[in-house]
Amino acid sequence: MSPAPRKPARWQGSEPALRAVQVAFDVEEAVMEAVRVAAFHANVSTSTQIRSVLDLPVAARPKRPRLTVTLDGADYELLAQRYGLAPDDRLGIKEAATRELIAFVQNAKDVKNAQEKNSASSSSKKK
Repeated sequence: MSPAPRKPARWQGSEPALRAVQVAFDVEEAVMEAVRVAAFHANVSTSTQIRSVLDLPVAARPKRPRLTVTLDGADYELLAQRYGLAPDDRLGIKEAATRELIAFVQNAKDVKNAQEKNSASSSSKKK
């Protein structure tokens, strides 16, 4: 029997993660919503919230905080057209999408600030 192939040194620290198994819970919509809402209010991922509920260890801070989405070939085609890029320019598409997400946040902040300003001015008029 031949020995197992050696892993590159940079992969050796990832061994525990490679052995981890993702578990999906089939639960009612109310349970999913409660976990998502709790995670939102705690500003953590749903996975971290589930670990907290199950009293499992949780990293103090996420190693790589990020948003994820699954894109297929048709999605890349649509985004490439939207951003005026080639469909195979996946890095360029990712960068353009990142800019759009950042703009989304700024727009949401602007709307919230305008609503708060309008609410404050209408409150002062009622007095």
